[in-house]
Amino acid sequence: MTGRPAALPLHLTSATLLRVSAEGVATALVLTVQARTGNAATAGYLQTAMTLPYVLSGPLIGHALDRVGRPRRAAVVLALGYTAATAVLLAIAGRSPIVLALLVAAVIGVTEPIVVALTSLLPRFVPAGRLSRAYGLEASSYNLAGIAGPGLAAGLASLAGGQYAGVAIIAVGALGLLTLPLLPFPGPPPSTDTGPRPDTGWFRMITGGLLVLAEIRVLRALTVATTLAWMGFGGVAVTAVLLAEHIGAAPSAGGQLLVALAIGSLAGSLASSRWLTPKHGEPVMIAGLVAFGASLAALAAAPSLPWATAVFVVAGVCEGPVFAATLMLRQRESPPERLGQVNTTAGSLKIGASAVGAALTAASAAAIGPVGLVLAIAGFQFAGAAAGFLLLRVPAGRKPVDGTKDAS
Repeated sequence: MTGRPAALPLHLTSATLLRVSAEGVATALVLTVQARTGNAATAGYLQTAMTLPYVLSGPLIGHALDRVGRPRRAAVVLALGYTAATAVLLAIAGRSPIVLALLVAAVIGVTEPIVVALTSLLPRFVPAGRLSRAYGLEASSYNLAGIAGPGLAAGLASLAGGQYAGVAIIAVGALGLLTLPLLPFPGPPPSTDTGPRPDTGWFRMITGGLLVLAEIRVLRALTVATTLAWMGFGGVAVTAVLLAEHIGAAPSAGGQLLVALAIGSLAGSLASSRWLTPKHGEPVMIAGLVAFGASLAALAAAPSLPWATAVFVVAGVCEGPVFAATLMLRQRESPPERLGQVNTTAGSLKIGASAVGAALTAASAAAIGPVGLVLAIAGFQFAGAAAGFLLLRVPAGRKPVDGTKDAS
């Protein structure tokens, strides 16, 4: 494979624009529904409808992108479906029957995994010697989207009113869609699978990535560690608002804390693009989770909003390299013909764990308060690091029968 000098900037441009839209749609939806109905809680049902299909559609899209002969067509069609469904949902939310809005939201959940699946294309056009830097920049793309997406929605709502919060989200998604066809879309790499094809039938297509994650030791450790960590991370948004009130600030200051976390993550990811290498992926993942948990635990003693903001930045700096290492380890350990499916399957597991964590946060907030919540979230990071460390020490197993890499 030969590198294409302009390919990575084109990829980062298009993928980041689509991710900004994907990260901002939830915020835009809440603000839009609140402005139109006065009942923001309705948006929670729509968010669930956007999330649930991802669990099945993610592995299927990853599987397809790994194998389809013309990935450009598949990627553009899925991105078009996502962008169109987002525009329709933001136009009808709060105005149409809830059943119709739920159906449109489900279409978003079916198509949105393409935003994550694009990551699996990097090894097809980035030379092996530059992949470490590419994955650091890719992690930064997600972090930047986490800042810009909600920020665009909230900013436009403050200027023009909540009912217009989705305009910027739709526009940026459309820009990403327009630039997507410019990306290089080489076909799938030659298969290294010498055994019988394991991916015949819908069930095996859905579970194929899960089998790879379970069979290969490093991927197994990485998946357990990050899934546990994200179960805690799912409660960060609610906890940030409650913590802001606890230290005497306005509830809206919780948004400031989340932006600080995203800025720190962006800085950590950019730093990773310079110094992180594949051989350091495992220790960076473990140490980063420990440092992230320790930073979050320190919030229990934050006396004021400026202190809490600074701690959130530090926590983000610790989390950024974890994400970069995660992408790098998946690419290093996955069979090339299954990388897309591994990425989307692992992403689905993390999204599901995050949803469980959000529910646990809502159920326990009154009992343990914001200080208890930040300590619990930190505990999940420590649990993930410990589980990952122990699983990495398990001796390598025999070569899996389906022809994937050995479980080492």
